Amino acid sequence: MKHLDPKDLSIPELHSYLVGAVGPRPVAFASTIDAEGRPNLSPFSFFNVFGANPPLLIFSPARRGRDNTTKHSYHNVKAVPEVVINVVTYAMVQQTSLASTEYPEGVNEFVKAGFTPIASEVVRPFRVKESPVQFECIVQQVIETGAGGGAGNLVLCEVVRIHVDEGVLDERGKIDQRRIDLVGRMGGHFYCRAHGDALFELAQPSTQLGVGVDTLPRSVRESHILTGNELGQLGGILRVPDETRVNEYKLTELSELFITLQDHPPALEEALHRRAQELLANSHVEEAWMTLLAFNDR
Repeated sequence: MKHLDPKDLSIPELHSYLVGAVGPRPVAFASTIDAEGRPNLSPFSFFNVFGANPPLLIFSPARRGRDNTTKHSYHNVKAVPEVVINVVTYAMVQQTSLASTEYPEGVNEFVKAGFTPIASEVVRPFRVKESPVQFECIVQQVIETGAGGGAGNLVLCEVVRIHVDEGVLDERGKIDQRRIDLVGRMGGHFYCRAHGDALFELAQPSTQLGVGVDTLPRSVRESHILTGNELGQLGGILRVPDETRVNEYKLTELSELFITLQDHPPALEEALHRRAQELLANSHVEEAWMTLLAFNDR
């Protein structure tokens, strides 16, 4: 493990570690206007949603690390505290990247990147027609985190109107993650695409308390076969199977293993851990528990 003190790193080195490790980051494609009403369009991956009451988005047009200059978007939201944050999909990522080019002040990135501006309903900046979700926002506050190169400028945006392309909605009217095809920013020149095999579902913990990994027998917690993810699945169960159920399961489902390997405890334990692993891969958490407990109760 490499140990680093941020104070010992140059700004580019520190930035590289931060953006290389914190990702994928969603992209705020921010549409603003300057005091003269000229549009500006630029992507920012220092961005996320931070609340629903009020609905709050925050993005950061940080100071440039190389020369400590500030970005047009930062000056625009200070002059006209309104912004449209458009989400970025795979179909528009090349154009979005082009819009990040540091064109001179007053140059219209809608035109340069080939995007279609459409009028907003509440705020003055334009929306990006090609984006499937557009958030019209009022800028509530801009927080400057420092005065040196690389410092953040947190733009706190309250959402006042949401526009959603019906083509990305499911039958319940919710955004379908398989249809929206979002992209995220990684370190260096890397992006990622939330699509196909990159998507997976994970059941969220219920309001009831899972038993926790600490409830597992030590031999299971220290298994060289089961992964941390699999231990997490086991720890999420609400109730440990009782001894009667374990014994019944052992007799009906595991008897052959026990008979075959009864004289080779290490091999039996490994076989049971692998059986539990297969069960967990198919979300049979209770059966995995009983398989593991059967060895400890043998």
